[in-house]
Amino acid sequence: MYRAIAKNKRNTVFIIVFFLLIIGGLGWLAGYIYNSPTIVIFTILGASAYALFQYFFAAKQALAVSGAQEIEKRDNPRLYRIVENLSIATGTPMPKVYIINDPAPNAFATGRDPQHASVAATTGLLDLMTDPELEGVMAHELGHVRNYDIRVSMVVFGLVVAVGFISDMFLRMAFFGGNRNNNNNGGGNPVIMIVGLVAMLVAPLVATVVQLAISRQREYLADATGALTTRHPEALASALQKLAAYGRPMQKQNSSMAHLWIADPMKPGVMDRLFATHPPIPDRVERLRTMGGGF
Repeated sequence: MYRAIAKNKRNTVFIIVFFLLIIGGLGWLAGYIYNSPTIVIFTILGASAYALFQYFFAAKQALAVSGAQEIEKRDNPRLYRIVENLSIATGTPMPKVYIINDPAPNAFATGRDPQHASVAATTGLLDLMTDPELEGVMAHELGHVRNYDIRVSMVVFGLVVAVGFISDMFLRMAFFGGNRNNNNNGGGNPVIMIVGLVAMLVAPLVATVVQLAISRQREYLADATGALTTRHPEALASALQKLAAYGRPMQKQNSSMAHLWIADPMKPGVMDRLFATHPPIPDRVERLRTMGGGF
């Protein structure tokens, strides 16, 4: 169990390092071809500022977009007590609890740290899950809080924005600007220019795939953390199987927060293994059952 958690943490670090290498390579290309490192600096600063804004306000946006309503213990004692018990057991500050009126079974957690966290579950999830399964799902969501996944997501989000800004600026300069050292558009070494253009076209796609890879690694990590909390990985595995069997698209779909849910609310098709925000549920179930044998 602990080896699985450590492995997922290492994978996330490796992916972020790879992300930084992409940005560094793009910056070097732009600076070399156009002799203008200032452009790269400003785009990275702009991306960082936007990511910082999202870091403080993304949680409220996600709750508002999903239509979540905050509850107290008297409103739904079952859900509230499960979250409360898990918080006490893990020593985590009690998060705010929300319910979303939606028949699609799903749940998510948000917040920049455990002191400013919220968890939400749909009415469909509450109707479908047994108490042990619901406990497993909420332990998974609290795992996201305890693992600071929202912080990781914001760091990666800022890196994605930086890649997009740099690529867009590079392409605009290539087609509409021209080299500083040559007034003829496309001046300079044509081989370097072609390589640079290809890199700028491919980089946003690679960045998106890397972002999704991090999201999938954090899902595996939250599964492992939740199973370790409840000491009952089979309950979470059973809940995931129900999500696969009875899942449906959310009434209020929003691709920007798809990575927050325990199951992908967008129901991706044949390209799901590459571009989905979540790993395949059968893989998650298999890992949980393998972990169960380690107790």
